[in-house]
Amino acid sequence: MSQRPAVPLPTPKERRRLREAKSLTQAEVAATIGVSRETVRAWESGRTHPRGERRVAYARFLEGLAEGASAVGRGGGRPEAQATAAEVRPEARAEAAHDRPEAHARSSVPTLAQVQAEAEARAEERARARELAEARVEAEAEAAARAAAKAATGSASADERPTAEAAFDALCARVAPALVRQTYALTGRRALAQESVERAFQLAWERWPEVAVDRDPAGWVRAAAHEYALSPWHRFRPAHRGPDVPPAEEAHRALLTALLDLPPTQRRTLLLYDGVGLGLPETAAETEASTPAAASRLLHAREAVAEHLRAADEPPEVLHEHLGALGSTERLVVPRPARVRIGSERRARLWTRAAIAFTAMIIGATALTVRTAPTRYEPPQSPGRAISGVPPRMGPGPLSYEDEVLREKLRKEPTRGPARLIPRPE
Repeated sequence: MSQRPAVPLPTPKERRRLREAKSLTQAEVAATIGVSRETVRAWESGRTHPRGERRVAYARFLEGLAEGASAVGRGGGRPEAQATAAEVRPEARAEAAHDRPEAHARSSVPTLAQVQAEAEARAEERARARELAEARVEAEAEAAARAAAKAATGSASADERPTAEAAFDALCARVAPALVRQTYALTGRRALAQESVERAFQLAWERWPEVAVDRDPAGWVRAAAHEYALSPWHRFRPAHRGPDVPPAEEAHRALLTALLDLPPTQRRTLLLYDGVGLGLPETAAETEASTPAAASRLLHAREAVAEHLRAADEPPEVLHEHLGALGSTERLVVPRPARVRIGSERRARLWTRAAIAFTAMIIGATALTVRTAPTRYEPPQSPGRAISGVPPRMGPGPLSYEDEVLREKLRKEPTRGPARLIPRPE
């Protein structure tokens, strides 16, 4: 039984290019195919690929967009291709507009349903900007890779993959500026924010084979930087015992004070949702909490910030703008990619040498113990004790007068040998 071959599809970049050429959003394409917007985004990024009937429908849809684009480029047009594009857009836009929540008056304490509705509306409005930013970053990474390959081999081809250094430098240049401002909003300390971001990128370079294939490398680095910045051990450092210099602007100072009054978990949840723009499930996953717990933290954080700033009637979009502008006027140093890579490699060498030295010390101590340890059992000696009834040991005393006379008489005898001891008859 032979298996039917899969319908061919364009490359992920070509899929997105065809959609943008017709000024269609991902929500409109998703409404046409009958899937979610996240699914279309995964298809265009290359993380997943459609299967079965959805693959056939998606292939026909892209074929219609490609024929329409080629007809427009020739100055003419195929009526059926233009009709297909014309039929798709009004229906998709109507369905997408129906799903988009209309602006309405919000209460001071929104509910969980309102939070989710705001997330969907805000994500759709920012989809276009994110797509353009991703395309620009990919183009910069490809250009850097081609330049590096051309310098090494003298020639460059269009299908060359970027080197590890070029990809890391592109990621650092794209993510580091915003990440420094985020860590500053979390900690309120400029030096700690810069140190956290630099340490996170050093860790990413140490584990680059893992980070490079991650679905969201920027999210990996962001999570590492936030966890390092919010570590409770920083409070014991002498440099962090006193408060840092507050921002110069009054609005930024008030917002930073309101953020620092929140618990760290609520502060991070508010920053990820209203500052970075993540969805509620993504925020819950990054903060290692359930979705209801993340929603509860977000509601309490919004209520506390609104009460502190006395802005209960302002929509969440205004808070998003304030969080994005926080730290923009401060002198925050962004780590340079080359310096981060050198520092990471130096740190890895230092830890490797320390581990080798510690291992050698343990081996030396073990060898010394084996060399000096006894090879057989030696019973311990019992302690001594005094014994009574034994006469004391005495040596010879002084000679008496008779002994002295006898000694002098023996010395004066001229005879030697045994005859000297034989008595003579007299």
